Amino acid sequence: MVEKSKKNKKELELLQKMGELTQDLQRTRADFENYMKRSEVEKISAREAGQSSAILKLLPVIDNIERAITHTPDELRDNMWVQGVTSLVKNLEKSLDELNLKRIDAKPGTIFNPDLHEAILFDEGDSPDGEEVIAEEMQPGYTLNGRPIRHSMVKVTRK
Repeated sequence: MVEKSKKNKKELELLQKMGELTQDLQRTRADFENYMKRSEVEKISAREAGQSSAILKLLPVIDNIERAITHTPDELRDNMWVQGVTSLVKNLEKSLDELNLKRIDAKPGTIFNPDLHEAILFDEGDSPDGEEVIAEEMQPGYTLNGRPIRHSMVKVTRK
């Protein structure tokens, strides 16, 4: 009987140890799965940060090219070189669009949104209690993957 009691006690200890090891294995598996998910999120975040950084360095160049095209003298508008530069900008915009870079809507009359627009000039307008709207876009802003990477600089007025 003493042997049977020792055998039951030993089995009970083994079962308890097996239960502890099973729980440890489950925790380890859950920790590993969480680590894999976390590392995937970090990879995506790092890729987006690098993409954002590269695009931010290109935006001033795009701005300058657009200004040059806007201020092209009328007598040069039909010039093949000017048309080539204009085509180049369109191709660049198409490529940036494929990277999910979108220009923020800041046309005159658009409602001012501080999450997307940066007011650098403010005109009280006719109505002090009116709705704040964009009067003029000074510098275009952009979103990358739905998040602003550069706010539109705008002049705001009240309507």
